[in-house]
Amino acid sequence: MDQQRFVRLALLAVGLAVASFVVLGTSRLLVPYRTAQLLAAPIGLTAFALLSYLFVRATLSAVGLRTIEE
Repeated sequence: MDQQRFVRLALLAVGLAVASFVVLGTSRLLVPYRTAQLLAAPIGLTAFALLSYLFVRATLSAVGLRTIEE
């Protein structure tokens, strides 16, 4: 993985987290709160999983086990 791909994935993860809040907020206007949570949850979990992967990858790079190429 190179640095440019790492940054793209980080921006995607942040965008997914923001999208999760937007979906939750806008869907609350149309459907009950529990249904809105069910709609936003997969997006939020995907963002969390991607951020967790990026954290582990950055930690491995900082330790020197798996570097992120330039």
